Amino acid sequence: MTLLADGELCQVPDGAGGKGQYLGSGEWAVFGAVEPPRRTRGRLLMHSTVMFGREFCYAVEAAFVTPVLLSVGLPRSLYSLVWLLSPTLGFVLQPVIGSSSDHCTSPWGRRRPYILALGAMMLVGLALFLNGDAMVSAIVTERSRRSTWAIVVVMCGVVLFDFAADFIDGPVKAYLFDVCSHQDKERGLHYHALLTGLGGACGYLVGAMDWGHSALGVLLGSEYQVIFFFSALTWGLFLSLHLFSIPETALGQAAAPGPPDTLLLLGNQSSGYGAVPKEPLPEPELRARSFSALGEANSVTSSAKQPNKEVQKRMTLKSLVLVMINMPGHYRSLCVCHLLGWTAFLCNMLFFTDFMGQIVYKGNPYAEHNSTAYSTYERGVEVGCWGLCINAVSSALYSYVQRLLLPYIGLKGLYFVGYFVFGLGTSLIGLFPNIMATLTLCSVFGVMSSTLYTIPFNLISEYHKEEQAQRKMSGEEEGGRGTGVDCAALTCMVQLAQIVVGAGLGALVNMVGSVIVVVLSASTVSLFGCLFIALFIRHVD
Repeated sequence: MTLLADGELCQVPDGAGGKGQYLGSGEWAVFGAVEPPRRTRGRLLMHSTVMFGREFCYAVEAAFVTPVLLSVGLPRSLYSLVWLLSPTLGFVLQPVIGSSSDHCTSPWGRRRPYILALGAMMLVGLALFLNGDAMVSAIVTERSRRSTWAIVVVMCGVVLFDFAADFIDGPVKAYLFDVCSHQDKERGLHYHALLTGLGGACGYLVGAMDWGHSALGVLLGSEYQVIFFFSALTWGLFLSLHLFSIPETALGQAAAPGPPDTLLLLGNQSSGYGAVPKEPLPEPELRARSFSALGEANSVTSSAKQPNKEVQKRMTLKSLVLVMINMPGHYRSLCVCHLLGWTAFLCNMLFFTDFMGQIVYKGNPYAEHNSTAYSTYERGVEVGCWGLCINAVSSALYSYVQRLLLPYIGLKGLYFVGYFVFGLGTSLIGLFPNIMATLTLCSVFGVMSSTLYTIPFNLISEYHKEEQAQRKMSGEEEGGRGTGVDCAALTCMVQLAQIVVGAGLGALVNMVGSVIVVVLSASTVSLFGCLFIALFIRHVD
C-alpha cells in the first residue's frame, strides 16, 4: 500500500469484495501502516552521505591501525588482539541494541538518537586512535610510562571506533526503511552502495598521500594529525547532513487512521466494519534477482506492513543463537562458508598495509621515527593505501561483471569464482612480493569484497523463494523462517571471523616471525572455502 500525493486516486483491488473502487488519498485509511510519501533524489542522497563518511573513516582505520599500533610499541604477538575486543562486544550486544532502537521513544525518532550517539563515539575513537601518541607525549613526561599509556589510549580508540562503526550501519538502514516507501528504499540502498564505494576510495587516497612533508603536515604536527583533520571534517559534515535529511516520526506518534467518518467499507458484501474478504488477495510476483545485498533486506520490513501480525519480540543473544543452531542444513552451510570467506578477507585486509611496509618495502615499524628504516616502512604503508584504493574501485566494477556472468554460471558459480580468484591472487602476492605485481593483484580483493557483500544474501533470498513456492504448491499456510533472521546470522559470521582473526593471527605471526604468513593464511582459507562451496552449498536455478 502506497501513500499517494495529494489529489491522486488509488484503486482498491477487485478481490476486496467488488469492482475496483477509486479512493482519494485523504480517504485511504485501511488496516495496517500506510507507507511514507515519496522522497526526492536530494533527500535520499543526503541520507546516503553518512555511508560515504563512515566508509571514509573505515578506510583510514584499515590502512593505519596496524602501523599506528606498532609505532607506539605494541608487541607483534599482541597487535591482532585489538581486533578481538570490538567484535566480541558486538556479537553479544548487537541484538540487544537493535531491539532497543526498535522501542526508543525519543521525540527525535527511534533511530537518529542512536545514530548520533554512535557517530560521536566514532569521532572520539578516531581522535584517540590517530592522536593518542601525541596526546600522551604532551601529558606524560616519563619515557617508560609514556609508551605504556600510548598503547592503552590507541587501543581504546581503535576498539571504540570499530565498535561504533560496526553498529551504526543497523540504525542507518532501519532509519531508511522507516521513512521511505518501497520504491524509495531501493533507490536509497543504491545510493548507499554507490557512496560507500566512493567513500572507501577517497579514504584510501587520503591515506596514500605523503602529508608529513606538506605545509598542512608542518602546521598540524604530523601526518596522522592531517589525516584525522580530514576524517573528522568529512564525518562531521556528512553525519549532520544525514541526521537532517528526512524527518522521522517518534514512536507512538505515527500517523493514525482518520476518524470513523473517513473510513470506507470496501466492497458491497461486507458483513460489518472492516470485514476481511473471504477471497485471498492476489499474490505479488516474485522479485527478480538483485545484486544489491541490501536490496534483499527490503523483504525484512514486509512483516511490518501486515495488519494481523503481532508486535515483534525483542531479539536477544540467546534467541539468535537458538535460531542459528536450529536452522536448516543448507543455511548452516552458507553461514560456515561466509565465515571462511570473511576470515580470509579480513586476514588480508586488516594487515595489508603492514605487509607492504615490512615485506614488500622491507621497512621496520619498530625503528626510530627519524630513521631511514621507519621512513621506508611509512612509504610502504602509503603505497599499500593505493592498493586498497584499487580494491575499492575493482569491487564496484566487478558488481557489473557479476550481472553478465550470472546467466551462465549462476549464483553458486559466482560464489566459487570469487573465492578462487581471491585465493589464487593472494597466494601469488605472498610468493612474489614485489611492488608492481602486488598492486596489480590488489584488484582480486575487490572481487572477493563484491562477492561477500552480495552472493550469500542473494542465495538466502533464492532459498526463501523456493520454500515459499513449495509451501504454496503443498497448500501450507504462509510462515516459516524470516529473511531477517537469516541475514542477522550471516552478519554475525563477520564478527565471528574478526574474533577468529584477532585471537589467532597475532600468535601465528609471532610463531613464524614474518607477516608474510598473513597473506598465505588468507589464500589457504579462501581456497578451502572454494572446496566447501563445491561440496556443501546448494545450487539454485
